[in-house]
Amino acid sequence: MTIGLLFPGQGSQKVGMGREVYEQSAAARAIFAEANAVLGFDLAALCFDGPEADLTATENTQPALLTVSVALLAALAEAGIVLKPSVVAGHSLGEYSALVAAKALDFATALRLVRQRGELMAQASEGAMAAIIGLDLAPLEAVCTNVSELGACVVANQNAPGQLVISGTSAAVAAASEQAKAAGAKKIMPLNVSAAFHSPLMEATAAGLAPAIATATIAAAQVPVIANSTAQAISSAAEIRAELVTQITAPVRWIATIEQMAALGVQTVIEIGAGSVLTGLVKRIDPSLQRLNLASFDDIAKIGEYNNAQ
Repeated sequence: MTIGLLFPGQGSQKVGMGREVYEQSAAARAIFAEANAVLGFDLAALCFDGPEADLTATENTQPALLTVSVALLAALAEAGIVLKPSVVAGHSLGEYSALVAAKALDFATALRLVRQRGELMAQASEGAMAAIIGLDLAPLEAVCTNVSELGACVVANQNAPGQLVISGTSAAVAAASEQAKAAGAKKIMPLNVSAAFHSPLMEATAAGLAPAIATATIAAAQVPVIANSTAQAISSAAEIRAELVTQITAPVRWIATIEQMAALGVQTVIEIGAGSVLTGLVKRIDPSLQRLNLASFDDIAKIGEYNNAQ
């Protein structure tokens, strides 16, 4: 079957992630050691033991999630399992993990970029976000347009049908939340975030990261990457540089990303990293796709069995 690889973003982190594969794979331990050296602090200890408040700080969460995904990939390769995906994608921060898997970024470069990305995002302090459950995309976009006089408000995360996130100025998000409820949303959940991620309010963050992206060593992807901002496949270094800047302010078009994977012939998706958030979203977007997870050392055998059966 044709395979697509998925890589999670923020929200998948939890204390203890990566510990099992670290303990049982020399290749995974080498990845954590490299992360510790590049970052200058013990990321492994933070992943395994927390404290949770430090792990969930975005400047730490981003390199931590990247490291866990890459460590799992390394352990898979160490076990002699060679996956041959036709396409890869990552949710927001996960796009960097996808680019490492596609060999467009080396791990150390990706690590430095996501650390800086996290630090810049941590400095942003304007705006708010809210999850809107049970309302479709078109009516929610109309709601965002209705409150535009209160400032920017966009559908920032198009995660799955009926599972969307809005982002913008605090006033606009509050008004949009009320209107979304009146329009039939089942649940409104304000998110505990420091700023309006994936909205125009992140332009300063994008501008701050742009010089590092411009000078980073980026190669053409060996496997096409479905870009968050367009849900289209990209592979050239120029396309990747543009996407890594654009995705900071652009919505994460995850529904369209999975639909594009299916259109390209993907029949099985494998989420590689902490948790199973993305396979849960895939189930809602396209239940016909087979879903597998590589989140722990024990999952490696299951992936091997699947791979051998093809």
